[in-house]
Amino acid sequence: MPVKKTTAVEKAVLSSQERALRCAELAFDKKAFDIRALNIAKISSIADYLVIISGNSDKQNQAIADSIRTGLKKYGKVQDIEGESDGKWIVMDYGDVIVHIFSDQLRHYYKLDELWHLAPELDLPEQIKNARREDDF
Repeated sequence: MPVKKTTAVEKAVLSSQERALRCAELAFDKKAFDIRALNIAKISSIADYLVIISGNSDKQNQAIADSIRTGLKKYGKVQDIEGESDGKWIVMDYGDVIVHIFSDQLRHYYKLDELWHLAPELDLPEQIKNARREDDF
């Protein structure tokens, strides 16, 4: 009887930095703004990067989360996601990268940017770094 060979389909692999950058790009594609990716690896054991994103509405935040989930699917599934049904503050946990998608009001209230002020920022492309709320122009 011949031996049956099995082949495993390997998932493409992203470094944590590449994953954080990809999250920022996917959010930007959905018109997110004030996008920051912070390298927290040296100051926390919870993840390597924290990506903080703002959206204009609950629906937009949900679309941003869906874009990130779909765009990263080939690299592995999101480990946990909270707040998606409400859309005001969505947290996506990829293990090495944690994504926070906020309504602008909640982002200013919880001030995660200030909480993690010691973390160096990942250098994002200029268009992503400069993305601002549409009514700020």
